Amino acid sequence: MKPINDGHVAKPGLAVVEVAAADDETAFAIQELLATRWAIAPADRTTHEPGEPGVRLRCYLDMRQPAP
Repeated sequence: MKPINDGHVAKPGLAVVEVAAADDETAFAIQELLATRWAIAPADRTTHEPGEPGVRLRCYLDMRQPAP
């Protein structure tokens, strides 16, 4: 995954959430759960690092805004 950009966490209430899960279905379920509470910039795919277990998903969260 690319490094986290300073702009993504520049203000209080902004966060980068990285999910490690066994499979895509679980990772996207976690993302959907976060989206029910806060505004997020969702990921559209997971990544898999060769030699590492499971998948990873990164989304950007704005706790200053409630979910739409």
